[in-house]
Amino acid sequence: MPKNGVTIRKMKEILRLYFDAKLSMHQIAKSLSISSGVVHKYIKQAKALNIKWPLPDSITNDEELLTLLGSKRNASETVESIDYQAIHTEFKRKGVTLQLRWEEYHEAKIVTLSYSQFCRRYRNWQGKQPSSMKQTHKAGDKTFIDYSGMTFKIIDPETGEIRPAEIFIGVLGASNYTYAEATWSQKLQDWVASHVRMFEFFGGVTALLVPDNLKSAIHKSCRYEPDTNPTYAELVSHYSTAVLPARPYKPKDKSKAEGGVLLVQRWILAKLRNETFVGLPELNVAISKLLIALNNKPFKKKPGSRASLFETLDKPELRSLPKCKYEYKDYKQAKVHVDYHIELEGHYYSVPFRHVGKRVEVWYNQNIVECFYQGKQLAIHARSNIKGQHTTLLEHMPKSHQKQSQWSKPRFLNWAGTIGENTQKIANHILDSKDHEEQGFRACLGLLKLGKKHTNERLESACHYAWLNNLRTRKSVLSIIKKDLDKLTGLEIINLSKPITHENIRGSGYYH
Repeated sequence: MPKNGVTIRKMKEILRLYFDAKLSMHQIAKSLSISSGVVHKYIKQAKALNIKWPLPDSITNDEELLTLLGSKRNASETVESIDYQAIHTEFKRKGVTLQLRWEEYHEAKIVTLSYSQFCRRYRNWQGKQPSSMKQTHKAGDKTFIDYSGMTFKIIDPETGEIRPAEIFIGVLGASNYTYAEATWSQKLQDWVASHVRMFEFFGGVTALLVPDNLKSAIHKSCRYEPDTNPTYAELVSHYSTAVLPARPYKPKDKSKAEGGVLLVQRWILAKLRNETFVGLPELNVAISKLLIALNNKPFKKKPGSRASLFETLDKPELRSLPKCKYEYKDYKQAKVHVDYHIELEGHYYSVPFRHVGKRVEVWYNQNIVECFYQGKQLAIHARSNIKGQHTTLLEHMPKSHQKQSQWSKPRFLNWAGTIGENTQKIANHILDSKDHEEQGFRACLGLLKLGKKHTNERLESACHYAWLNNLRTRKSVLSIIKKDLDKLTGLEIINLSKPITHENIRGSGYYH
C-alpha cells in the first residue's frame, strides 16, 4: 500500500472514473472519500507515464501498477538522479534559478517531476544542510569582513616589548576564499590599509562589503540607516563598491565572516601558537603561507576547495581594481575664521576669503591638506607641523579690504576704540605684528570678545596692565583677567612695572 493509504483498488477506481467515466477530480475524491490532492497526484503521474483506462496490456498485474504509480522505488530513483549540491553551487552564478535548472533537467529527460515538486525537494535537501550551507551568495557579490577577536602576541622591533597584534579577516561570499593579515590595531588607518591589501590579494573588488559595526567602519551604528565613517566611505568610493554593514546583534548577517574567523583561528593561529615573531612583516609571511594551504584545503562535504571555487565563481565576477591604490586620509570639519584660514592641529591653512564663516571638509595626511566645500575643492596645501604658523596662498587673499566688507583693520580699531585707548593699542599691536594684517583678525576678534564675557571695563583695565608690562597678546590679556591683575590700583600697576629697590634687597651684583 502507498504511503498515503490509497489501496490498489482505489487507485484503479481513480483511473477508471477519470478516463472512462469522465468525472472531475473533485467528484472522484468525494466518491472515494479521499482528498482532491491525492486524486490530482495520481492522475498527473498517470498522464506523465501515459497510463489510461482501461490499463494498457503492458501492465499485467497490480504490482506493476503499484510500482509505477505508488512505489517508493520510483520516487527514490527520481531523487537520486538530481545532484542538489551541484544545483546549490550553480545558484551562486548570476542568473541561475530553480526554474532554469528544472527546465534543463526536464528537457534532458532526467526527471519527470513537476516544477513545484522539484522546488519542494530542493528545499527539503537544503533544510537538512548545516546553517552555513543554507545561505546562497552570488559570485562577486559580497565580501564579509571582521577581526579575529583573538590577538597574537609578537615582539615590537622598536621597543622590544611584547605587543598584541590584531588579525584582520576577509571572506568572499560565494567561494569562501579567505584573506587574513596581522595589524597593530583596529584603528581607522590600519583598517583602511588592510582593505587595500585584501583587494590586491583578491585581484578585484566585490559589489558589496559587509563589515561589522566597529567604529573604524561605521561612524554611527543604526539598525536601519548606519552612518559610514567618512574616510571609509572615501575608500569605498575609490574602489567603486558599497558598504552593507551587518546589523547589531545579528550574527547571521556576517556568518561567513564568523566562519572565516574560526577557520583562521584553528588552521593558522593555532599552528603558529608556539612560534615567536619579531614585527608584523615576519608574522604576516607565516600567515600568508598557511593561508595558501587553507584556501587549497579540500571541502569535506562537497567537491573542490576555496581556491578552486574562487577561480570558477568569484574571480570572473570581481570588479577591476582602480589604476592607483587608495591613499589614506583623515577627515574633519572646520569653520573658516575671519582671517579666511582653517585650523588643523595648531597650524592654519588658507581658503578663498569668500568662504569666511562657512564649514568646510578637510582631508589630510602626512603630506597634504585638502579643503572642500559642497564637494568642490577650495584649496590644497603641503602639510606643516609648525604650530601657531600660517600657510597662506596669495590668491586666497582679498585684493583690498573693501572686498572683504565685513572685517578690516579700521573696523577692528574702531571697535577697540569704543572700549578704550589701551584696548585699541593692544589691538593695533596684534594686527601690526603679522606679515599680513588679516592673519591677526582671529586674535583681535578673540581679544575684543573678552569684553562681552568679562565687561568692557575689565578688558580696558587688563589692556592697560598688559601695555605697561609689555604683555601685548590676546592670551596675555586673558591671563591677566583670570588672575584678577586688572583689579589692582593704578599705583600698584605702576609699581609692578618698575624694578623694585629696597635697602634689604641685595641685587645681582652682591654675588659677584
